Amino acid sequence: MTPLDLEMGAYAAFVWPAWGVSLAGLAFITIRALLAARRWSRMLKDEEAKS
Repeated sequence: MTPLDLEMGAYAAFVWPAWGVSLAGLAFITIRALLAARRWSRMLKDEEAKS
């Protein structure tokens, strides 16, 4: 088994920020979806309580 090779050479200045932006974007989308699901769940419970 070979060790993980993370040497990027001259491309590192472009690759690592791209990974960072991608990770931040995925984290944002995940958090936003979880918050929306929580809000929808609360709205559903409120509507069921009214009925």
